[in-house]
Amino acid sequence: MKAIVFDTFGGTEVLHEAEVEVPQPGPGQVRVQVKAVGVNPVDGKIRAGGMEAIFPTTLPAVPGGEIAGVVDAVGAGVDHLKVGDEVLGWSDTGAYAQYALSPATALAPKPAGLDWTHAAALPVASDGAERVLDLLGVTAGETLLIHGASGALGTIAVQLAVARGARVLGTAGPDNQSYVASLGATPLVYGDNLVERVRALAPEGVDAVFDAAGKGALEDSLTLRGGTDRIVTTADFRAAELGVVFAEGPQRRSGTRLAELARLAADGTLVTTISAVHPLAEAARAQQASDGGHNRGKIVLTVDSTVA
Repeated sequence: MKAIVFDTFGGTEVLHEAEVEVPQPGPGQVRVQVKAVGVNPVDGKIRAGGMEAIFPTTLPAVPGGEIAGVVDAVGAGVDHLKVGDEVLGWSDTGAYAQYALSPATALAPKPAGLDWTHAAALPVASDGAERVLDLLGVTAGETLLIHGASGALGTIAVQLAVARGARVLGTAGPDNQSYVASLGATPLVYGDNLVERVRALAPEGVDAVFDAAGKGALEDSLTLRGGTDRIVTTADFRAAELGVVFAEGPQRRSGTRLAELARLAADGTLVTTISAVHPLAEAARAQQASDGGHNRGKIVLTVDSTVA
């Protein structure tokens, strides 16, 4: 099968197409014929070697862990999924490929009203957003500041926080202010005088900060909170030296919860936004765009799963 592989750590130039063995499902696993793949900032960090302390990588490696596709084969002990089922979720064997293996418990049924690209945009962002909101203990009536509110993670985090009854202030670039407002947040442009501008909107203070941007937002966050309490970042590697919780780590990967969110996405209650779609062969270009940031929503790869 065709897959995108990297044999050494580095920039996007290390990504290349290769022929690899079609994986075989073991007990509790299913094989998915991949239709679409979510491209996430962590993919680029792993490729660059920056996540070895958290996600040790055996080279050569196939990047990615977020898929939507069709169940192609079922391992022993799997009784709730069958060949032909359309699913979305997480992959254990690398997602940038024509076929991938997934734990059956990490997959959810794809609703008919959710297309492949939007299905692939949901698992990682929804899981990450809920993990951070739970770490922060966000509840109704609180004010939450989200840095990077227009990105794939921020898009979902804003909506889930609003659904909890929180007031959300969301930072984003000038071109994404209306978009952030459409998600239910009060938008702000990141950058100079952010502390003063946040305080003008929330004179009573912010109760928690979710940094999904990682672009120097932690210092302002510490000032706004008066310390490190209830600040979580998924993107700033200086977190430890600043005493802030860094939340990038093992995911919950609950197919049951993902199924609930997929139904909300299918009926339009939960918005998933696609910033760009590329064929699998353009994985390097997609990761380059992801590495650069400033994307509105998720970048997705589409996969032709026909094996010659």
